Amino acid sequence: MVGVQGSKGEALRFTETARRRAAFAALGLVAVLTLGACSSEPTVSASGPDGGGPVSSDTGGKAPAPAKLTYEPAAGAQDVAPGQPIKVSVADGTLDQVVLTNPDGKQVAGQPSEDKKSWSTTEQLGYGKAYTWSGKATGTDGKPVEIGGNFTTVKPRKQVGANINVFDGQTYGVAMPITLTFPSKVTDKASVEKALSVETTPKTEGSWAWVHDDTSVHWRPKAYWQPGTTVKFNAKIYGVKIGEGVYGKEDRSASFTIGRSQIVKGNTQTHRLVVVRDGQQIADYPASYGLDADPGRVTPSGTHVVMSKHDTYSMTNERYNYENIVVPSAVRFSTNGEFIHGYAPSIWAQGKKNISHGCVNLAPANAKAYMDGALVGDPVEIEGSTVKINRARDYSDWTYSWDEWTKLSALAS
Repeated sequence: MVGVQGSKGEALRFTETARRRAAFAALGLVAVLTLGACSSEPTVSASGPDGGGPVSSDTGGKAPAPAKLTYEPAAGAQDVAPGQPIKVSVADGTLDQVVLTNPDGKQVAGQPSEDKKSWSTTEQLGYGKAYTWSGKATGTDGKPVEIGGNFTTVKPRKQVGANINVFDGQTYGVAMPITLTFPSKVTDKASVEKALSVETTPKTEGSWAWVHDDTSVHWRPKAYWQPGTTVKFNAKIYGVKIGEGVYGKEDRSASFTIGRSQIVKGNTQTHRLVVVRDGQQIADYPASYGLDADPGRVTPSGTHVVMSKHDTYSMTNERYNYENIVVPSAVRFSTNGEFIHGYAPSIWAQGKKNISHGCVNLAPANAKAYMDGALVGDPVEIEGSTVKINRARDYSDWTYSWDEWTKLSALAS
């Protein structure tokens, strides 16, 4: 009786095992059970899209494909601006070797990306020259593809430089804009602006704006700079199109620092000039501003910026019949000729009456004390007068609201 019962149990186990195997087979799965101290999960093999084999993990799940090359500029392009991106990139593969050769047979320096999907030049190309690509890429199908083709750079009608207002190693005030000024109007503003960069520590929000008859582009922060900010400015304008047939001659750059905060507050009605440093008032000088009765002599209201400092300065104004009047401790805050300076003959009016020709007159000792602590880039906020800053003048940047300013960018959306 025992033997018979055992036979029935074995039959039942055989039937259950057969059923499970049939279920796994219906799902297209093969389970391998390993006996021993440890056991593993079933190993599953996946077929490719055509059912003919596995898909390589290197293709990201795609079927193997030949390498597809993209050239910038396009192969055969002519009149290429040397300042535009010069690169070759690949899809469905990697770049094995890339060579760009100049007309003299020399290789142009370049750098591949870490993933070997692109290669870009790292040196400037010349004007009016032909360049040739060569090299090889390999597709995900394992087959090589030759890199080839050529392009020619533009021969400019004219090359122009640009002046900048900031310099390496200098320290500037919290209202200092960065300016790049060209000798004539810029018609391709977007190309120029794309070639400009400003890197700051700490990060500072700012924007470029085109002012002064389209000859000058300025960068200013949204609000006054944070004291101690470090700034790196780059204008990679060599090879960039400035206008029709006109291209950039050379790059410009500067690294500088923003100093302490100092804000000068002048009021033409109270006849005072107040100096606030790092939030604390450090001086309150009696002053005489431009004569209110003459619009040509009024000191303009608005936020000016200190532009330069001079131990002495010779003043001439033919319209008002004076020439070579030398004044001490002159701090310029406008290209229209306005200064904060010492002037002993007007001490009687300082703090009481406005009699100057637009400048801010202080007693000579006060003017020197102020100038000694001033930085180019300090804001000079004037209020109370009937005339506002002429925006055609330099450093009128802070007369614009932030919304107005950002709309003056060539790249504004």
